[in-house]
Amino acid sequence: MTSKDAQSTGPAVLLRSDGEVDEATLAYARTKIDAALGRPGLPAVIGEVRITRAAAHHADRPWSATAALHVGRREVVVLAEAATGRELVDQLQDRLRRQTDKAVRPGHHGHPTPAPPWRGSSPIPRPAEGSGRTADSHSV
Repeated sequence: MTSKDAQSTGPAVLLRSDGEVDEATLAYARTKIDAALGRPGLPAVIGEVRITRAAAHHADRPWSATAALHVGRREVVVLAEAATGRELVDQLQDRLRRQTDKAVRPGHHGHPTPAPPWRGSSPIPRPAEGSGRTADSHSV
């Protein structure tokens, strides 16, 4: 298995390959990664994307990709597997776009969503202790 270092995509995202990854697939990957990560409104993105093609010809999905990125202060990890290099790159682009959008979405930084009722959260808002009022599930 050979390892090739490709040029960086965007300002600080390195694209690497392992195995028999052809230049056409790498060029297509650079274009798609730049489109996903070079969008206006995204903070600085740094990290690495690695594309691998397994040598085993009997594998169902010999192509795989791993992206380990920092989008601003958030860490984003994306994994993808596919039967062909082109399918892999398209899947990688979709996942990169979705995960970076999640990472920069306002209002969710450091504030976890409340647990659903079946995991212990209360479905009915409870008043503060000692307020003298009780919550009622029906209106009058």
